[in-house]
Amino acid sequence: MTPLSQDSLYTTSLSATTLAGEAADRIAIRELIDAWAHCADRRLAERQAGLFTEDGGYDVYTADPATSAPIDGRRGRAEIVKALAVLDKYTHTTHFNGQSAVVIQGDRAVGESYCLAHQIFEENGERKLQLLSIRYHDDFARVGDRWFFVHRKLIIDWSDTRTT
Repeated sequence: MTPLSQDSLYTTSLSATTLAGEAADRIAIRELIDAWAHCADRRLAERQAGLFTEDGGYDVYTADPATSAPIDGRRGRAEIVKALAVLDKYTHTTHFNGQSAVVIQGDRAVGESYCLAHQIFEENGERKLQLLSIRYHDDFARVGDRWFFVHRKLIIDWSDTRTT
């Protein structure tokens, strides 16, 4: 038996569980959602971008996507890696993933998940905390035995920044 290791976390692979069918798919998709947060907090941009299909991407909204245009967006893993450099301005980030709902049809799925992102940074000599309430609307694809993001809509429902 292979010894347990932190390296086996966040695999998004169906082979990471002894379950099969929809149960295995749901676990792999949740691991994918959690891997996004983990990679952001640990500044693993290449690995984070690798959670997308080759041509996958995301858009960022500060209001309902049905009634507003995105304020930012990226397509393709190379562009995503470059964009993730924005996290370097923060001395620390912690993402807390909350509830998620997923509908699976074969090799495709859609979902919504919630996240509270805590970001600490320095500004004008002051330590600040930015708290973001985020919802993600996701399109997923299973490629081989792994699930990937095809597209993420990152919706910032509200944010608060304060001196700590």
